[in-house]
Amino acid sequence: MNILKHTRRYFVFLAIAVLLVASGAGLRAHQQQTPLRVAAAADLQFALKDIAQQFEHQTRRKVEITFGSSGNFFAQLQNGAPFDVFLSADIEYPTRLEQSNLIEPNGFLKYAVGRIVVWMPAGSKIDLAGRKWDALLDPTVQKIAIANPEHAPYGRAAVDALKRAGLYDKVQSKLVYGENISQAAQFAESGNAQAGIIALSLAVSPAMKSGQRWGVPVDQYAPIEQAAVILKTARDKETARAFLAFVSSDAGQRTLGNFGFAIPKVASPND
Repeated sequence: MNILKHTRRYFVFLAIAVLLVASGAGLRAHQQQTPLRVAAAADLQFALKDIAQQFEHQTRRKVEITFGSSGNFFAQLQNGAPFDVFLSADIEYPTRLEQSNLIEPNGFLKYAVGRIVVWMPAGSKIDLAGRKWDALLDPTVQKIAIANPEHAPYGRAAVDALKRAGLYDKVQSKLVYGENISQAAQFAESGNAQAGIIALSLAVSPAMKSGQRWGVPVDQYAPIEQAAVILKTARDKETARAFLAFVSSDAGQRTLGNFGFAIPKVASPND
């Protein structure tokens, strides 16, 4: 009788162990199959794709990135948009999400500082490097592309720089607005605008690096501090934390630097 009882107990324990192992394997398989959903500012279009590929290679976790304007993402996230991680082109939107209790504890990261440049196509006869701001006053420049300052941090930086340079009133009628900084860059690259004030990270991209660019002095606009957050609604917080840790790692920061981003003083959570 005792032998039968012990035998039954043994098989119960064995069944539980098998279920636990199967459950753990299923969870790991689910994590590997379910992509990390990332909402990212358009200035990261090239740098973050590179970082995501490195992360996927190291961890075998899939990353699915949607690019757009930071302000639009902020509005969507306030209404429960299904993203795990948000990388903004500024620090304001992530801070407001934190204040609204929508992010994970210790889920805030300053990861980069953006820069803006004036960009013109290689075929332009204007000496951008020599004329600098004055190049935008040339009569051949009929349109100047910038991101919409209402919801794009790079658009606000462009307006700020133009005002500090005393040029905003002179060129305001020439300004055309992209939905985000990537679209503004496309306007300039396609010839729909003769110049653009865009992110350096896009100006060094394959499609635009052959053009002329002049780096706007960083003391002529408010610093474009960029931050990322992990949302409370993230379905895989472990992978989300690992991804932001990779962004702040030497490899991640080196990649951002290669695309023209400045490195913040401390690239760590909740700095």
